Formats: sequence, structure tokens, C-alpha cells
Amino acid sequence: MEIIGQLLPFIFLIAIMYFIIIRPQQQQAKKHKEMVENLKKGDKIVTSGGLIAEVKKVEETFFTVTLADNVTVKLTKDAVARKYEDEA
Repeated sequence: MEIIGQLLPFIFLIAIMYFIIIRPQQQQAKKHKEMVENLKKGDKIVTSGGLIAEVKKVEETFFTVTLADNVTVKLTKDAVARKYEDEA
């Protein structure tokens, strides 16, 4: 009984950390993965480097994107930060 009384605060702290830190990060990562999987040709994205690009081709692990006229590059799917939404 004494052991349970000593372990209870640690169990409580672990539960709090899970619900405040770990679970929200997992949910955010899941939403980001779904967003990246749903990108299609013509979508505008913001890279993790801050560049705005337009998706031209979706491949298994890469996107072919256009940064400017006649500037086409391959971008890993991990480098996509978010989908770009025009604020106009």
C-alpha cells in the first residue's frame, strides 16, 4: 500500500504530460501527414524554408514544384510546412 502511495504522484505527472504535451503533438503530426498526402497538382505550399511553391507533380516521396517561371525543383514531402492559403 505504501508503494502505491509513493508512485501515485509520478503516475499523475506522467498522465498530465501525456495529455498536455504528447497527445497534442501526435494529433498535429497526424493532421500534417494527412494534409501532405492530400496535396495535388496546382496546390500552393509553403516549405519549411519559407518558400512558396506550386505543386506540379506528386511522386511517392517527392513533389515537383515550381518556385518561379522556369524554376522547377524536387522537394521532399518532409519539407512541406503547410498549404498556402491566399489572404486576398
